[in-house]
Amino acid sequence: MKPTFSGISVISVKLLGGLVWILVASSNVPLPLLQGWVMFVSVTAFFFSLLFLGLFLSGMVTQINANWNFLDFAYHFVVFVFYFGAFLLEAAATSLHDLQCNSTLSLQPLLSDSQYRINVAATVFAFMTTACYGCSLGLALRRWRP
Repeated sequence: MKPTFSGISVISVKLLGGLVWILVASSNVPLPLLQGWVMFVSVTAFFFSLLFLGLFLSGMVTQINANWNFLDFAYHFVVFVFYFGAFLLEAAATSLHDLQCNSTLSLQPLLSDSQYRINVAATVFAFMTTACYGCSLGLALRRWRP
């Protein structure tokens, strides 16, 4: 069975996923448990999609006997589920903007205004990346189950 592959979807999720990675890395992480998972998912998905794209572009998929349409579907399903969770956690971290924390001098918001804007952008791009992975998942399902 000759594998088919949608390179446009991988390139779009790589660009958007890279933006999520950069935005989360550039923000001051007040909640490392929440945003650490977002960072793990975005970095891992970025590198695995780069590996996946490299396999297809190099032509290795024609030399390795595997059901590449199923592997494409399984990969996009797993990454979609992980990115959906990462999107929810990033949105939860962003929603804590008005949470007050005790400082030695006064009560201050958990996120400053600039950190809040960075987290909003990371949330938007995480949602867009999740949507792109969802579209890629639908295309992979169509290829796997004609």
